[in-house]
Amino acid sequence: MGKSAMNHEENTSIDYEAEERIEERRKHSDRRKRSIPVAVERRSGKDRRLEAKGERRRQVDPTTCEKDYTDEEIIFMKAMDQYKRANRRPFPTWSEVLEVLRSLGYRKVESATALPGVPVPPAKES
Repeated sequence: MGKSAMNHEENTSIDYEAEERIEERRKHSDRRKRSIPVAVERRSGKDRRLEAKGERRRQVDPTTCEKDYTDEEIIFMKAMDQYKRANRRPFPTWSEVLEVLRSLGYRKVESATALPGVPVPPAKES
């Protein structure tokens, strides 16, 4: 038997083994078709807290969705989402964020205070 005939036999046996593995996988039921119980069914609408909260969470960043947002925060987030969609701006500039805030009626009426989380520098002695 020539060298090419041996290679053909090896390729044929390898192909046959691959076919057997594929057939074996096909015999098992598709896991997506199986009904596997879950702790909380999130798709059916059952066991949802409040419908309003579900609507709120759709507009909120999923990494922070466990926080209970104030009404002001929800209004601001929805306004930003509306601005981004209307202007096709997934990442608005700070100037655009300020425009949205102003459109909601926010105005600077007092002098500035310390930023949250930023330590106040000690007062200089004269």
